[in-house]
Amino acid sequence: MSEAKDIEEYFEIAKELTLKAGEVIKTAFNTEKSFQLKTRINDLITEYDKRVEDILIGELSKKFPNHKFIGEESVDEIPELTNDPTWIIDPIDGTTNFVHSYPESCISLALTISKELVIGIIYNPVNGDLYTAQKNKGSFLNGNKIKTSSTTELTTSLVSTDPGLFHEGLKNRDLYVERLKAFATSTHGIRSNGSAALTLAYVARGIVDIYQMQLLKPWDVAAGTLILQEAGGVITDQKGQPFNIMQSQLGLLATSNHQLHEKTIKLIIDTDLKTQRQRLKRT
Repeated sequence: MSEAKDIEEYFEIAKELTLKAGEVIKTAFNTEKSFQLKTRINDLITEYDKRVEDILIGELSKKFPNHKFIGEESVDEIPELTNDPTWIIDPIDGTTNFVHSYPESCISLALTISKELVIGIIYNPVNGDLYTAQKNKGSFLNGNKIKTSSTTELTTSLVSTDPGLFHEGLKNRDLYVERLKAFATSTHGIRSNGSAALTLAYVARGIVDIYQMQLLKPWDVAAGTLILQEAGGVITDQKGQPFNIMQSQLGLLATSNHQLHEKTIKLIIDTDLKTQRQRLKRT
């Protein structure tokens, strides 16, 4: 079988398994859910995270025994990405939302081959939104092709970021606050939905123009990165350098096009320099 046919087979099987695993989330959504803390007050895990991941990894490993897996709930440390076919899985991205029955959570599933993203699937079982992409084939929402917005100006942009960054301690809180101020005064507004995967999908479908975030993990961004790129969007680190999903904790900037991307990078760099000068004045 050719690689293209292989990828098509992987995609169809992964899509069906994602829809199957989504029933676990859908059934539990409106129930009271117990949870445990993993690393901090807003980093939660439920029994449903584990059940969804078990379905996906269990079934995919039966179908494709030579494939590797990087799952949020099945690895203690982020492993090195190899050339082998590797599934990168977040069983519930937006677990805090899920615990509170806030309808912004999803399954995020991606496949890399030779370290390149070739499949991306994001599924919100609550509203039925299924985002899909295969490399060089475009991005789709429920089978309909999507593309990023044509917005090129900060003044007409909608931005997404996450105040949850403040949970990371005081070290960079001033930086995050100043960036929020800059975005709030330079754009139409700021939104936060608590799911990196869904936010990348929202940029891909053109309802968010800019997404800026730090401290993410590969499973948060792998599927969304391909879906965004195939929809015409741009993703780099926050300084405009090539984005590496395995180093996403260092920060990302996703925008609808190159023109808007360059303007957003300038805003971030100028704001950060201003913050650093203020730090020096206080010392």
